[in-house]
Amino acid sequence: MGGCMSASSGGGKNPVAEFDTTMGTFKAEIYLDRVPITASNFIDLAQSKFYDGIHFHRVIPGFMNQFGCPHAMDPKSKQAGTGGPENGEFRNLKTQAMEKRTDGGCIADEHISKDSNVKGTLSMANTGRKNTGGSQFFLNVADNSNLDWFSPGSSKHPVFGKVISGYDVVMAISRVKTVGDNPVEPIKMNSITITNLPGGDKNSENKEALSEEA
Repeated sequence: MGGCMSASSGGGKNPVAEFDTTMGTFKAEIYLDRVPITASNFIDLAQSKFYDGIHFHRVIPGFMNQFGCPHAMDPKSKQAGTGGPENGEFRNLKTQAMEKRTDGGCIADEHISKDSNVKGTLSMANTGRKNTGGSQFFLNVADNSNLDWFSPGSSKHPVFGKVISGYDVVMAISRVKTVGDNPVEPIKMNSITITNLPGGDKNSENKEALSEEA
């Protein structure tokens, strides 16, 4: 699965992401308490509107829906699945330390919480090599424990969230007609909104202010 360039139940203390797609909306709890680097990376990208306008580029029924490659702004791009964010820094929302994206927008693997790739979970995509996760992730629509970072197999994909509402939308996406795993009718992410951040809305307001100044 592509990575960076080269590729509890919700409503509690964790942030919640609302995904607004052309096929409907769904929400997911983001596991900031369990995998703070991975979760903070995703939240930073979502708040900077990195994901807005990107299409699901790989959909396999009974398996997963993959999303987050910037090349998939063009739903039929042959480069979809190979891209990631630019190098840079983002704030770890749990520790407040600054984390880095390097080597084509990659973050360090965060293999610390044994959350399995069960139905409804969000998991980091990568190139199959260590430390190659970036902006791409997938939504499991089956129990894919063979993808767990703590499984004996070669695939190592850390889970960083789980759908808490609108799972029917996720399933509907997984069942669309595809050619070469690419949806025939493009499915676009209109926006991702993050709520329930640590410190209330202050982090969101600060992020928006920084975006306006940039």
